Amino acid sequence: MKPGKELLDSAVREIETSPQNSATAAGPVDDTARIDTINQIFALFRINYHNQFYSAFTDTALLNQAKRLWLESLRYYSTECLLKAARQVIEQSEYLPTLNKMIEACNAQSGETGLPSAREAFIEACMAPTPRTAHSWTHPAVYHAGAQTGWYELETRPEYVTWPRFEKHYDALRRRVLKGEELVVDDECATIEQKEQSPLDKSEGLARIQALRGDLDL
Repeated sequence: MKPGKELLDSAVREIETSPQNSATAAGPVDDTARIDTINQIFALFRINYHNQFYSAFTDTALLNQAKRLWLESLRYYSTECLLKAARQVIEQSEYLPTLNKMIEACNAQSGETGLPSAREAFIEACMAPTPRTAHSWTHPAVYHAGAQTGWYELETRPEYVTWPRFEKHYDALRRRVLKGEELVVDDECATIEQKEQSPLDKSEGLARIQALRGDLDL
C-alpha cells in the first residue's frame, strides 16, 4: 500500500489533469469532481489518522453526514485547492483536522494566487492613494474589497467598523479567486470611482455626518 503522502501526491496529479477540473467563473466546482475529491480526502485522512478517524466517525451514517457538511462548506474551493490543503494538514498536523482547520488550510493556499492576507489587504486598501484605480494593487481582490466596503468609509470611519466589513467582502472575493475567477480593475471601476468622488447631495452628506456621530458617541 502506498504511504499517505504518496497517495495524496498521486491524487493531486490526477485532479490537476482531469478535464472535470477546468477552472471557470460560472459557479461552484462541478458536483461530481467535488464529491470525488471529498471522498479522496477522507480516505487519506483514514490512512493518516487511523485511530482518530475511527474514533470520530464510529459508523457510516456519521461519516456520510460529515462528508455532506464538508461538501457544502467547501463548495467554493477548487478541487486542486482542496487537495493541496489536505496535503498541508497531513504534513503539518498529527491530529485529524476539524472543518474549521480545513478551511484555514484552504485559505492558506491563496498565497499561490498572489492574494495577501486579509489584514495586509485591509492596510493596503486604507493606505492606497487616489485615484485608486491607478494604484499598483497587490491583487485586484484588494481593490474590489475596498470598493465594496466603501472608500469614504475606509477613510473616515473607525477600524472597528470598517475592518469586519472589509474582511467579509475580502473573504468572499478570495473564495471566488480560489475557484478560478479572474478579477480585474478596469475602466468601469474608474468610472464608478469618479462618480463616488462627486459632490454629495445634502441628504447623503447629513447621513454620513450622523454615521460619524454614532461612531464617536456624539
